[in-house]
Amino acid sequence: MASVTLEKINKVFGSTHIIKDVDLQIGDGEFVVFVGPSGCGKSTLLRLIAGLESITDGELSIAGGVVNDLPPRERGVGMVFQSYALYPHMTVYENMAFGLKLAKTAKDTIEQRVMATARILQLEELLHRKPKELSGGQRQRVAMGRAMAREPRILLFDEPLSNLDASLRVQMRNEIARLHHRLGSTMVYVTHDQVEAMTLADKIVVLRDGRIEQVGSPQTLYQQPATRFVAGFIGSPTMNFMPAQLVRGDANGCRVTAPGLGELTLPQDAGGLPHGSGLTLGVRPEHLRLAEADGENSFEIVNVEYLGNEVYVYLEPKAGETLLIHRSEASDRWQTGQRVALIPDLAHVHLFDDADHALEIAAARRVA
Repeated sequence: MASVTLEKINKVFGSTHIIKDVDLQIGDGEFVVFVGPSGCGKSTLLRLIAGLESITDGELSIAGGVVNDLPPRERGVGMVFQSYALYPHMTVYENMAFGLKLAKTAKDTIEQRVMATARILQLEELLHRKPKELSGGQRQRVAMGRAMAREPRILLFDEPLSNLDASLRVQMRNEIARLHHRLGSTMVYVTHDQVEAMTLADKIVVLRDGRIEQVGSPQTLYQQPATRFVAGFIGSPTMNFMPAQLVRGDANGCRVTAPGLGELTLPQDAGGLPHGSGLTLGVRPEHLRLAEADGENSFEIVNVEYLGNEVYVYLEPKAGETLLIHRSEASDRWQTGQRVALIPDLAHVHLFDDADHALEIAAARRVA
């Protein structure tokens, strides 16, 4: 196990600046997930840690030692790829032992490590099969086993589940979570799927355009997003956003107006913003309550999705405007075409300024 420290890391390909001044601390034994949209730089950042790409500028340390100039084999990392990258002519055992043979590891040590890894990943019955005889989930476990058999200080995963179907992804998420719990290894995992990030991570790193947008636990990112981008990216269904205008704000909180919702008194500190400032109001689907339409607070239900134990209700403020989503326990009370009022839980309403940064809760309104 080992910690990883990135200080002012930059990566430039030709004239394209991919990674921009990234500072990050990954603790010993942490499970850290890099998440973000396609092209945000998450896989490139992982490859910089692995040594598969050179660092243009900045310093990368593993277990306290600078590794910028070390080749991958000397960094003590194991990499699990999206494509499995198994040798089709080799058995499961031979695939898992291959890296150890290249490192000229003693034969009895290879046997010991491969068998121990096979037991952890429940591959003992498959050691004499070839990749073509395995399911997608089994192949991914072999790829993980090949990396683990080398006993790396850090395990790196580059979108390892994206080639699997939905049910296998759920199964493999549980396998990887159990593996981390059992080994206690430092793991860094790249995905574009925020559900994977939320269910696996001790700490999530949200990337956008080569920069870190926010770092925190899944709970922190969901409940206290620092920017509108994070608020919209983390959580499914996504957070609802509505335009709002500041009526009055000071260190004790603020009052805003939002179309259809009227005037709301919120705990955010907007004291530094002039009255009349444009804001964005954000509220998650589960923090909206539906009631009978009341005057101007009237939204049309345009679709109702029943998902067994819960229901998503899609609402349209006005024709052509962005739909809002309400989520609650399944009920047949609400019907398409019905007009309803929206009542937000004010303790869970977020406000974002014109730079898309979240307004913090006023000091006088914080709960210790």
